[in-house]
Amino acid sequence: MTIVPPPFCVGEWRPADQAAFAEWIAQLVAGAAVSAQPLAPVLRDFAEAVAADPPLQALTQQMFDQVPTHPPYDCSPTGEAQIRSFDHLLQVLNVVLTRPPFFNDTGLTGLPINALVAWSMATPAGHAVFLDATFNRHLKRILDQWGAFLRGPGSLPALSEDDATGWFGPTAMRKMPHFDTEFVCDPAAPHRGYACWDDFFTRPFRPGQRPVAAPDDDGVIVNACECAPFRLARDVQLEDRFWIKAQPYSLRHMLADDALAPRFAGATVYQAFLNSFSYHRWHSPVAGTIVRTRVVEGSYYAQCQAEGFDDCGPRRSQAFITQVATRALIFIEADHPALGLMCFMAVGMAEVSTCAVGVAPGQRVRKGEQLGMFHFGGSTQCLLFRPGTPLDFDLRGQTPGLEAVKIPVNAAIARVRG
Repeated sequence: MTIVPPPFCVGEWRPADQAAFAEWIAQLVAGAAVSAQPLAPVLRDFAEAVAADPPLQALTQQMFDQVPTHPPYDCSPTGEAQIRSFDHLLQVLNVVLTRPPFFNDTGLTGLPINALVAWSMATPAGHAVFLDATFNRHLKRILDQWGAFLRGPGSLPALSEDDATGWFGPTAMRKMPHFDTEFVCDPAAPHRGYACWDDFFTRPFRPGQRPVAAPDDDGVIVNACECAPFRLARDVQLEDRFWIKAQPYSLRHMLADDALAPRFAGATVYQAFLNSFSYHRWHSPVAGTIVRTRVVEGSYYAQCQAEGFDDCGPRRSQAFITQVATRALIFIEADHPALGLMCFMAVGMAEVSTCAVGVAPGQRVRKGEQLGMFHFGGSTQCLLFRPGTPLDFDLRGQTPGLEAVKIPVNAAIARVRG
């Protein structure tokens, strides 16, 4: 199989060709500069919380001051003037909260907040700020408010047929050539029948579009998401130095000190990432019984400091964020005796702040049955298998990494050996 490297950064959420996105972000920054609107209450609360914590306030300003002033850091990765203060960031966020992610020809759904802080998150102060519990608690409130906007009719202008900005315009539809036959929609209805942006983003496939591989063979493991292989690691330690440049997995941190974590010491971890055009629901990779589910609140814009400045951050930090970002854990006792207990992990990435679990402990799931979904944006996910599980992976001839291409959800990705 010949793999053609995609023309986008990992996840397709921030393009290598930045011109159209740069223009969009520039409009947000310009809009903030001329806006006379007072800050939204959630942003006022954010400002007050930072001001009330002197060390956090100092770090918050330092993360902008520590961004170099020489090119390319004098501008954001998308080309507009680099934000240099927390107050300016708040003004831009005030505009972001009432705008949907319009389509552009580079293939971006739009992660404006991530673009605005891409350089800042890589600084020493930014590393501390974006791991700070208070800061992340308020980021969660902001992202939840934007998510509420994306679930309302105000987000529908992005679902127009305008060729420049609409997700159903001719240019956009060329990037999704089989949309009407693949996804549940009504091509004759306004906005194809979707009530809001989130409705469009979490769209299901039509029945039969992603058949489950070997549905009666419990020894075949299927892809839990529509995603591309990022890393395959074996004999993973229970605890490791995940913050270094190599970004090894550290199971105790990934699983948030769950009581089941020691059973995975020496595990195999398969990680894969979703892109902005992907289907964003999760499906069970095995047949079995749900043992436990958890949503772990964590960071939203943290990246591995050892990676330095990353214009697509946290692109290179995907292994790191499995241990610090907001994530959902779903432990499944597989029916196949050689598999036994395994874990599916959904990891929120940047603006992707909602991991919605749709199953409960004790529930039986068929292979390929829906487990939950992400709301908005590309993201990353992991499958964890206990030590000694005899697995042979089939990644379609690809070497896992940033240039891999997606494997369909419910397609076979591994088999129990023998």
